[in-house]
Amino acid sequence: MEASAATAGAPRGGRGARERILRAAAELFASDGIHATGIAKLTDVAHVSTRTLYQHFPSKEALIAAYLRHIESEGTALGETALERGDLGARERLLRLFAERPAVSPPAKVVRGCPLHNAAVEAAGSLPEAAAVVERHKREFTARVIETAAEAGANEPDTLGRQLVVLFEGARALSTSLNDVQPLQDAEELATTLIDQAVGRA
Repeated sequence: MEASAATAGAPRGGRGARERILRAAAELFASDGIHATGIAKLTDVAHVSTRTLYQHFPSKEALIAAYLRHIESEGTALGETALERGDLGARERLLRLFAERPAVSPPAKVVRGCPLHNAAVEAAGSLPEAAAVVERHKREFTARVIETAAEAGANEPDTLGRQLVVLFEGARALSTSLNDVQPLQDAEELATTLIDQAVGRA
């Protein structure tokens, strides 16, 4: 595989090696899958030696967990940044969750969905450290949605929050399975109905 624009021309090893490894992991795990991506391909795309990779990450699972935490810290790939928008009211933040669309990867234009969810599906119980990162994040995300539902004035914020998370996660998973954003559009309409009923706007 050719080096990406993010890593092309980078020196092997040296300063910035950890960041190059994480960028390579993000690129390759999304395009080829976690299990299909071997250490040799990671080191080639990241322009590091195998020794350097293992100096930063003692195992592939440690790299996968670090990659997932890196995805969390950037936030944009998860489609959850609307909850942090200070320029929007609580109701608008909830609705904006469903208005944003996941990344589509060229050239095949594949709908990638949530990288954390995709990693959990691939892990299928075989990567406990990575699974723990995903579970923690999803629980924290649910709590943030419930908190925002309460701020929006929902009469049962716990119920609304959990329903919205099921709708959000389910729509993104189905869009990935179908390679079609239509489930996201359907989810946006359903979310509007649920939110407006819960805050007495129906």
